[in-house]
Amino acid sequence: MRILLIEDDTVLGAAVRDQIAADGQSVDWVTRLDAAGDAVKFTSYDLILLDLMLPDGRGIGFLKGLRARGEVTPVIILTALDQVSDRIEGLNAGADDYLVKPFDLAELSARIGSVARRYSGNPNPIVTHGPLEIDLAARSVHRDGKPVQLTAREWALFEAFLARPGQLLSKAQLEEKLYAFDAEVESNTIEVHVSRLRKKLGSAVIETERGMGYRLGRP
Repeated sequence: MRILLIEDDTVLGAAVRDQIAADGQSVDWVTRLDAAGDAVKFTSYDLILLDLMLPDGRGIGFLKGLRARGEVTPVIILTALDQVSDRIEGLNAGADDYLVKPFDLAELSARIGSVARRYSGNPNPIVTHGPLEIDLAARSVHRDGKPVQLTAREWALFEAFLARPGQLLSKAQLEEKLYAFDAEVESNTIEVHVSRLRKKLGSAVIETERGMGYRLGRP
């Protein structure tokens, strides 16, 4: 997934960014609402993490603006505002979840995974695909009952296919899901990861449409 983090606390922001990266997701981090507005204008995000108190305004207004434009990107609010009225306001404005600071980073990862599964139409964390049993919450894969070890990037790429079964994903789309704005991407990165996934999970797990992209193979 590609995630937009809107957080002006540099210590917390760095910790959240590092946690997301460790989970194998890409993250773009901004500290102001004007920068966030530019980011969503030019990039398609899978999820937004939104602080409510920012130097140039309140996150609630930003969220309401997204929903008023018909944007359905899931949003998790991260805030120190812990009153019930604050939570109600955030959820009524269109937030999908609400996490009060300070929070455990592992819990944040779990909340991100839960919201992402709901939006992909598969709230059940256990998925079977042919000989594969995938635990989306634990980020684990078993092939014919035996565990398969995937790197963070391999998992993130495989998860992108699982979230869009049957859909053709271009190389550019996959790169966008895996890397943030400032990351350098080698020209053969996606091909290398796809090759490794096929070796670990089976040669038919990912199909290639030559010159167009890749899709999840039939189970």
